[in-house]
Amino acid sequence: MSYQSLYRKFRPKTFDGLLGQEHITTTLKNQIINDSIAHAYLFTGTRGTGKTSAAKIFARAVNCLNNVDGNPCNECEVCKSILDDSIMDVVEMDAASNNSVEDIRDLREKAKYPPAKGRYKVYIVDEVHMLSKGAFNALLKTLEEPPKHLLFILATTEPQRLPTTIQSRCQRYDFKRIRINDIIQNMKNICTDLDIQVEERVLNLIARNADGAMRDALSILDQCISFTKDKLTYQHVLSILGIVNSDMVFSISNAILDKDINKSLQLVDEIVQNGKDVNQFIKDLILHFRNLMIVKSTDNVKSIVEGSKEFIEELIEQSQKTSLLSIMRCINILSESENQSKWSSQPRIILEIGIIKLCDNDTDLSIEELANRVVKLEKLIKNGETSVIDKNSNKNNSKDSNKEIKSDARLRKPLESFDNNGGKKTLNGKTQDSEKLESNFSKSIVNIDFQDILKNWSDILKTIKKERISIHALIMEGKPLKLQKNTLIISFEEGFAFHKDAIDKKKNKDYIQGVINKYFNTELEVKFIMSNEEDNFQRQTDKNSKIVEKVKEVFGEDLVEIK
Repeated sequence: MSYQSLYRKFRPKTFDGLLGQEHITTTLKNQIINDSIAHAYLFTGTRGTGKTSAAKIFARAVNCLNNVDGNPCNECEVCKSILDDSIMDVVEMDAASNNSVEDIRDLREKAKYPPAKGRYKVYIVDEVHMLSKGAFNALLKTLEEPPKHLLFILATTEPQRLPTTIQSRCQRYDFKRIRINDIIQNMKNICTDLDIQVEERVLNLIARNADGAMRDALSILDQCISFTKDKLTYQHVLSILGIVNSDMVFSISNAILDKDINKSLQLVDEIVQNGKDVNQFIKDLILHFRNLMIVKSTDNVKSIVEGSKEFIEELIEQSQKTSLLSIMRCINILSESENQSKWSSQPRIILEIGIIKLCDNDTDLSIEELANRVVKLEKLIKNGETSVIDKNSNKNNSKDSNKEIKSDARLRKPLESFDNNGGKKTLNGKTQDSEKLESNFSKSIVNIDFQDILKNWSDILKTIKKERISIHALIMEGKPLKLQKNTLIISFEEGFAFHKDAIDKKKNKDYIQGVINKYFNTELEVKFIMSNEEDNFQRQTDKNSKIVEKVKEVFGEDLVEIK
């Protein structure tokens, strides 16, 4: 006999063996006992939560000759025939590969015939959301008024994609994610049956990575058993799954909280060199900071955070060195990195960018980080570690201009300093007068009308063609869209994404900027976008403007310098 995977071999055969879905199994058993069976059911929920298993059990139970308290006996002729697939009364259909109108019409034709042995002819349609619109319409009439012998069980992970006309004709049952303790206990029973020794923390690690799906947990366990037959250790599972152990996660999270970029990046390099999966590591970090958030937010930790007593105590100790706002910021940045790394050919770089953002607050201009800075500033002011100088009073009282501002280096950056004569200085030590001169000079350089660019665009293209014909072949498909402050937006129509991506490379972009700025004697920046990105670009620009206004509102317009 060929090998059978664990999740198939140990698939539950009765409702009582279906873990974590008592709210569903109790209802279904009562319907069978009371003979109040509906004609159509919709089973929804994430993968591996028991939808197909429940459908198979239900199909046997409604046809069983000797069901016991709503459970199939699995011993009678009908049950055995369904179990070994030798009866045509129960039909399983995969809607992902049979989703056309013709497939549903064929189903309707066959559904007219009564069952051969059982009481009901049961159709189990898996991944039903994959049916086409025409197929749903073809199924609708049969689903609304089926023959008395016909029973439909529809299963899906995405119920929102089903038409409401289909959903309204079914009894809907939502399957929950299976609790970690239930997954651990089930795997422990299986390992006992297979006579395999396994460490408790191994099962805990597998259960946490299964994300509430029993099938995923058993697939991982199956893979680990193939690695070693007699005993499963924690290190075996770490090496198989590419998971970083908890000590490493604590080390890198401590480095992040300490703002130690060098150590953080060294640990990332060590993880990559050891062959660990970067995407999995980002998930582990998110889970770790989630645990820190729970520890920081509630006293009822043990019922929410899975782990040993020592693990939770270490979490509590680590949480005391940071704020809840900082933890939430870390989760947001890491979640963004996770989304980007899924589609990136260089997930390591995405992770390193995220790590640098976490360690260097100056690179993060999110509202959360700005709010965090405000909280820190308020604490410093409250504790008397810094003071705020009224600029107007400096003009009227020269003595006030010599007051010192006491604060740490990071908080002094947005504040003004004063020279010995009470004159205003910028951060680089230049006086207010020189700052005005530079500002006026800068304005005169970029003072160019967008219409001038349009009128002279053909001449610019000719210049580029003479110097770099390959770049000319790319830029000729773009057209100037608008001049926004100091940035010239050049748009490419749909179908010229290759040209846009090629011209946007640093070397090519710098060349284009150089030609334009030399032609007009300006200091413009150039930005390339697709025509369908114009609305998104405008929304991002508006969003940035709102952030600037928020910063001015929080810190005061006089203390904010926009560059």
